[in-house]
Amino acid sequence: MTMSHAVPDNDRPPPVRAVFSAVTWKEIAYLVSNLPLAIVGFVYAVVMVSTAGGLSVTAVGIPLLACGLYLSRQLGRLDRARARGLLGVRVDEPTPIPGPKRSGGFFPWLWTSIKDPVGWRTVLYQLIRLPWGVLTFTVALTGLFVLWPVLPYLVRLMANVDRAMVRGLLSPSDDLERRIAELESDRGVVVDTAAADLRRIERDLHDGAQARLVALAMGLGLAKEKLLEDPEGAAAMVDEAHGEVKLALQELRDLARGIHPAVLTDRGLDAALSSVAARCVVPVKVVVDLPGDPVGGAAGDAAGDAARGRPAEAIEGIAYFVVSELLQNVSKHAGPGARGATVEVWRAGARLMIRVSDDGRGGASPSGGSGLAGLAERLGAVDGVLVVDSPAGAGTVVTAELPWRDRDRG
Repeated sequence: MTMSHAVPDNDRPPPVRAVFSAVTWKEIAYLVSNLPLAIVGFVYAVVMVSTAGGLSVTAVGIPLLACGLYLSRQLGRLDRARARGLLGVRVDEPTPIPGPKRSGGFFPWLWTSIKDPVGWRTVLYQLIRLPWGVLTFTVALTGLFVLWPVLPYLVRLMANVDRAMVRGLLSPSDDLERRIAELESDRGVVVDTAAADLRRIERDLHDGAQARLVALAMGLGLAKEKLLEDPEGAAAMVDEAHGEVKLALQELRDLARGIHPAVLTDRGLDAALSSVAARCVVPVKVVVDLPGDPVGGAAGDAAGDAARGRPAEAIEGIAYFVVSELLQNVSKHAGPGARGATVEVWRAGARLMIRVSDDGRGGASPSGGSGLAGLAERLGAVDGVLVVDSPAGAGTVVTAELPWRDRDRG
């Protein structure tokens, strides 16, 4: 009879464990791969700088340097991806340099590319990484055979140095530079929007009121000639000219209302948006909860409204324009099934919030040609945001945010 004896728990051997964790093996792979990539980067940086520097006295030297810095950015992208995959370093990609068209021409783009801090920091990274790559390659490779008991500690120390180098030299420029790039882009949007508005005003004047005034002048001239010969015909022509004057005045009022309506200046967003809502093809409910919008106040009390906290005139004008465009979209695209819409305006901390909703057919998209993309660009130019929620068949809700700035009280 064979008897088996149980082994006490305290006498069992410890479980087999990996000497190195997965993180340590990734760090070893990063340190070993440093050397070949460092050689490539060092050779590229030296050749690029020396060649572009030697040819700087010629016409091709400066463009060659700009192209070299652009390619160094691509090497930096590769190094960031390698650090992200093996070291777990999350570094955002730098803001791309705008092309010649957005930069204002070839020479402004060339100057921006030459003084690109991201490209120059990447060149510096490639130059100083070669001696470091030789050291990390040697220690990591030989340590696997002779230093393996302490190798995880050495690997972690060297990997932390690499993490610091990646964050310090391959990260985007500081927040100020990123903000400058955003402001430059926003400035272009503002300029384009202003130019489009001027073209629209010129077109409306030329095709509308100006054409009617020209016809009115010709009609009055003919009436003057017929005044003695055909008084009745002249009177009919004068009566027709009177009708043309009324139409021209109405077109001028509509044009002025589209630029900046007087009711907005005098009585604030509540009254101005109510006027816009009255022209919508579907019933619109307007709810404005702002400290500066007077309730039943008299016109011309703009100074008192400013003291009570109305937003700045520019912000107020953009809010009016946004609601006008969105209600026009409701009239055009909500469909025959739409029964009503709602406009809500309120202040939330340092933001002016606008929500326009309808119960139409939905399906609106900023890329669908409904004008929402232009609204998003205009809002983005002043640090605003446009969010569209429009599932097909379930109505549309458009939320816009604008920065709140108090009206100048001086």
